[in-house]
Amino acid sequence: MTASTASFPVIAPAAPASTARMRTTGLVMGVASALAFSSSGPFVKPLLEAGWSLGAALLVRMGVAGLVLSPALFVAIRRHRGFLRRHWRLIAAFGLMPVLGCQLFFFSAMQRMPVAIALLIQYLAPVMLVAAVWVRTRKAPSALVLWGSAVAISGLVLVVDISGASFDLIGTLLALGAAVCVCAYFVISERASDDLPPLALAAGGLLAGATVMGVLCLTGIMPFEAPAVDVVLAGVEVPWWMPLLWVAAIATTLGYALGVMAVPRIGSRVASFVGLSEVLFALMFAWIFLAEVPAPIQFAGGALILVGVVLVRADALRAPVAPAP
Repeated sequence: MTASTASFPVIAPAAPASTARMRTTGLVMGVASALAFSSSGPFVKPLLEAGWSLGAALLVRMGVAGLVLSPALFVAIRRHRGFLRRHWRLIAAFGLMPVLGCQLFFFSAMQRMPVAIALLIQYLAPVMLVAAVWVRTRKAPSALVLWGSAVAISGLVLVVDISGASFDLIGTLLALGAAVCVCAYFVISERASDDLPPLALAAGGLLAGATVMGVLCLTGIMPFEAPAVDVVLAGVEVPWWMPLLWVAAIATTLGYALGVMAVPRIGSRVASFVGLSEVLFALMFAWIFLAEVPAPIQFAGGALILVGVVLVRADALRAPVAPAP
């Protein structure tokens, strides 16, 4: 007798007529999104170390990216009557968790540990989704998913290096908080309807997140410090606005824009698998620009996390996916 299994939530890929072409485009977009996102941590961390407050950095990052993408939101509002009335809850939720929550937790963790380590912990999100689906449906995951989850958790133990001097409990908890927000990204993306264009969702979420952060800074809940400082990247001293402009106008804008466009084309399962490349890109950027090199045991743990998540994703990809109506 075979046990019933539960799979991840999934966004069905595009219609069969153009499936191959759209999936190829989606894969390219997914990798490009991961590449863009991966540069954010290594470029923002020197600013935080030079005196910028986290609130100031995130406010500029979300605000500028939201403004760059805002035309897509305005077009959606003009084309669809009652757009905001129907979708404001989804947009607000996207802004609070996948945008504001994820960035707040990740960058807070990044201040306490290497960028790549914080990102590796964040990418335990697929394992969290396994547990969430198991609890909600009361259907046991497949053996491959359970093995993958166990391998990933073992890797987490090595990555955080509990017995070493580099272990930071608060940083680990913050990175896990970011992982929860990544889970919310897939859940919210799955519930987006046909009249909610991906770019409009990204723009609305970024503007909503920036608005909340602005209120937190104005009320003093989040400190706002933005000194005109110089920072060092790859041994070169540059003014503060150069890394911040890159992160806000290019890395964040392209990361969210390409990411939300990739998911409907390749499905949330494949998109999250492609997103793993962000870890490798971030490790490369942190190595080049910050000279951050994880300890050997953390390299081993990172490899186990990647293997574990790949096993989980391999099981998801084996499952048949119904074409979109």
